[in-house]
Amino acid sequence: MKIAIAIIFLWIGALKFIPYEADSITPFVANSPFMSFFYNDPKDYGAHLTHEGELNPVKREWQVGNNTYGFSRGLGTLELIIGAMTLAGLWNRKVGLIGAFLAFGTPFITLSFLITTPEAWVPALGDAEHGFPYLSGAGRLVVKDVALLAGAWLVLADTARALLAERKVVVSAFQRQTI
Repeated sequence: MKIAIAIIFLWIGALKFIPYEADSITPFVANSPFMSFFYNDPKDYGAHLTHEGELNPVKREWQVGNNTYGFSRGLGTLELIIGAMTLAGLWNRKVGLIGAFLAFGTPFITLSFLITTPEAWVPALGDAEHGFPYLSGAGRLVVKDVALLAGAWLVLADTARALLAERKVVVSAFQRQTI
C-alpha cells in the first residue's frame, strides 16, 4: 500500500509541472476557499480554460499571468515530497509516518472540491439528470480520493503501529501499557 500511495503522489506531483495538468486543476483551485488566493484572477478562469492537449497561446499567457503554473509547481513539489516520504517509510518509519500523515490529509482538501467547484457536477443543459448526485468527469475524478484517503489511513496506522512496536508499546482498543 505504501508503494501504491507513493506512486500516486509521485506521478501526479510530477505532472503538476506540465501545463496541461496545471490548466486542468484551475477550476478546483479557483473555486476553493483554501487555495484561490494563490491565483491572481481566480474569478475569470472560465474564459481561459483549455482542453487537455489543446495549445492556445492566448489562454496559456493568461494562465502564466494568473500564477496557474507557479501554484501548480508548488503543489507538485509538495506532492513529490509526500510521495517520497511515504516511499521512504519502507526504510525509515518516522519519515514514512510524516509522509503517510500528509498523504492522509490531502484528500480532505481534494474532496472539498465536491462542495466548492461547480464543474464537479453535471450542469443543467437540458437533460433531467444534473446537479447532485450526478458527478461530472471532474467530480468522478475527485470522488476517487475516498480510496486514496482509506489507503493513506491504512499506511498511517500500519506505520504508527510498527513504530510503537519498535518502542515496545502495546496498544489495544481498550488499554495502553508499556512493556
